[in-house]
Amino acid sequence: QVQLVESGGGLVQPGGSLRLSCAASGSIFSINFMGWYRQAPGKQRELVATRTNSGRTNYADAVKGRFTISRDNVKNTVNLQMNNLKPEDTAVYYCNAEAVAQNRGAYLYWGQGTQVTVSS
Repeated sequence: QVQLVESGGGLVQPGGSLRLSCAASGSIFSINFMGWYRQAPGKQRELVATRTNSGRTNYADAVKGRFTISRDNVKNTVNLQMNNLKPEDTAVYYCNAEAVAQNRGAYLYWGQGTQVTVSS
């Protein structure tokens, strides 16, 4: 079993910054990619950013130039640095990973979610 533990959410004013962190643990054989999704009230969960083991990244258009995803492939962690936050960034942010557990195939795993609220 693979567990994802998130931290770093909170309340910030527009233009502020937050750093989200996620650590994967458990019987991990390998992780193919890690990333972040978010879900605002009344909306579907959407991609924020992902990063593969080779360093290839993918960002949602709404966050390009403001958010930066980083990974530590040894520690199996992923971070999301969020700068110049806007009210429309308000959402629950979820860490996700495609991981291969020992003696199992690859599955998508999700963190518990952390609330990010951007408001004056």
